Amino acid sequence: MRRHKIKALVQELMELLQAHGLDEIEVEVSMFGRMRVRVARAREARNPGADAAPRPPSPPVAAPADAETEAFHTIRSPMVGKFYRGPAPDTPSYASEGDLVSSGQVICIIEAMKIMNEIESDVKGRVVRILVENAQPVEYHQPLFLIEPV
Repeated sequence: MRRHKIKALVQELMELLQAHGLDEIEVEVSMFGRMRVRVARAREARNPGADAAPRPPSPPVAAPADAETEAFHTIRSPMVGKFYRGPAPDTPSYASEGDLVSSGQVICIIEAMKIMNEIESDVKGRVVRILVENAQPVEYHQPLFLIEPV
């Protein structure tokens, strides 16, 4: 999906959330172009006379906000595979949130067809957010890291 189409889709979904009082919309797009949409409304048992405690806002389900992604450099997966933060489960991660990384520094591994591919940072900066959990499958061009260039 092109960036302008994604922006338009996100805007439409936000309008749907507000217009219909929905709490959650999840969109999943496969690398083959298939799209799955899930819509949810929170179920709350309300007592008309009772004051309900305000509920904290739920975390966003979609990708990071455009303003956030534009402010930071995004490192994307160059392939389909399984994401690993470190070389082995009992060793430290290559990079953690808040770490300074240099251009060419290995920041993760993506396993594809039993081959461990080291992924390097293409910019010098501070790791703001790691967008993928350890040992999670990733797709081609999926955002992995947000880096604040220095």
